[in-house]
Amino acid sequence: MKQEIQSSDLWKDKNRAVDLSKEFNDSEEELLFFEGLKKEIADLEEFLKLSNEDNSIDSELEKKIFAIDQKIKNKEIESYFEGKYDKGGAILSIYSGAGGQDAQDWAQMLFRMYSRYSERKNFKVLIIDESYGDCGAEGRNGLKSITIEISGKFAYGLLRKETGVHRLVRLSPFSAQKLRHTSFALVEILPEISDNEDIGLRSEDIKLDFYKASGPGGQYVNKRESAVRITHIPTGITVTCQSERLQGSNKEKALKILSSKLYQYKLESKAKELSEIKGDKISASWGNQIRSYVLHPYKLVKDLRTGVESTNPDDVLNGNIDQFIEEEIKQK
Repeated sequence: MKQEIQSSDLWKDKNRAVDLSKEFNDSEEELLFFEGLKKEIADLEEFLKLSNEDNSIDSELEKKIFAIDQKIKNKEIESYFEGKYDKGGAILSIYSGAGGQDAQDWAQMLFRMYSRYSERKNFKVLIIDESYGDCGAEGRNGLKSITIEISGKFAYGLLRKETGVHRLVRLSPFSAQKLRHTSFALVEILPEISDNEDIGLRSEDIKLDFYKASGPGGQYVNKRESAVRITHIPTGITVTCQSERLQGSNKEKALKILSSKLYQYKLESKAKELSEIKGDKISASWGNQIRSYVLHPYKLVKDLRTGVESTNPDDVLNGNIDQFIEEEIKQK
């Protein structure tokens, strides 16, 4: 591989050069990781000898052991990433279900949860498009829908199994009688498709519309028609983007999301064909409830696929969802 990378003919095929360079860099990164880990373990052995003579450094020793253990654990999780796009970024969308303010507020809570999780993973989050609803709890605006771009290594691999319906049970902050309310929101995770990926998107198959970007309450935040809506005519798939001030930048991002949605559409179509051949009944996607978050009359977050539970929903909603994600990944 190294000889091919150094070849003067490499960039005659740009797509091949990009893929090969990425593969080479990933291999170099893996090598550096294991060399660094080997050194840390060797240093730990020396530190262990010192701790036998000086008990005061036991707490420092525990920290070093924990840090190494976490690195090994994270590397183990990465070994499950076999998908084509698992190493790349993700496009995450949240859609509030029926239930008005409660559902829109639940969508806002999920957005905060995934944003906090991304921050902890050092991923970069960019809001691509958002549609506001009525004023949510504590004066914050609820969300009818939101789409964000999450950039970072393994972002899609980590998050891809979060796709599905998330259910919240709590005392409604919008009910004067403080009644218990159940809210639903649909989470969709798509892979970030690279620019050099050919997924068969033709210019004659798309319809472009431009409009003014809006903010909370529906007021316009840009006097120019910079927001972009793209419709893929053959499938009816529609995407919007209003995160950038320039129309061209929004169009570029919208096309990127459309490519991801078309990739997912092709996968789902193939899976549907196989299921029909086998005679399996396909359930509606909105019915695919994957996790329940109960805040009243007791506190519990339970993943219905893996059985993983947490009695601390506040911690989970603050972005600490690693235990759920790690178990999802291990489930083949």
